Amino acid sequence: MRRIIPLFLCAALSAGAASTLAAEATGKTAPIDTVFPQGPVNPYSQFFTGTSYLTMLSNNDDTFNAPIGNVTFEPGTRTFWHKHSGGQILLILAGEGRYCERGKEVQIIKKGDVVRIAPNVEHWHGAGPDTWMTHISVETNVPNNQATWLEPVADAEYR
Repeated sequence: MRRIIPLFLCAALSAGAASTLAAEATGKTAPIDTVFPQGPVNPYSQFFTGTSYLTMLSNNDDTFNAPIGNVTFEPGTRTFWHKHSGGQILLILAGEGRYCERGKEVQIIKKGDVVRIAPNVEHWHGAGPDTWMTHISVETNVPNNQATWLEPVADAEYR
């Protein structure tokens, strides 16, 4: 099933409110420390296996055209296969995760890594099986960048 939606339509939340909402929604807070708040449960959760949290750091607008989100993944959580028509850059802030492009080997990603994803490359990303992971997602080539969500990542593909 394919579904195209504009990127990051949710409003940014204040740091204190975001952390409180995340804890109230799931009772879980990442055991990793990053400069940005964890945020509430991701409003795009229908495109994830597991639980992730999103805090928008910069919403898309006509001045900057740069949606930037802080995404935290619980262990084992990952996105579905998807692609961005304008590409994406991931800045890994904490923890250990996984990244994979269609037809390639899964890569381990860690704090300090930068993942540059070219336009229309099918991929997925998320936490490791036993580790939390937080990354900043920068959407590139906006305003025409749209995400196309594909099928869930099978457990065999993930492991």
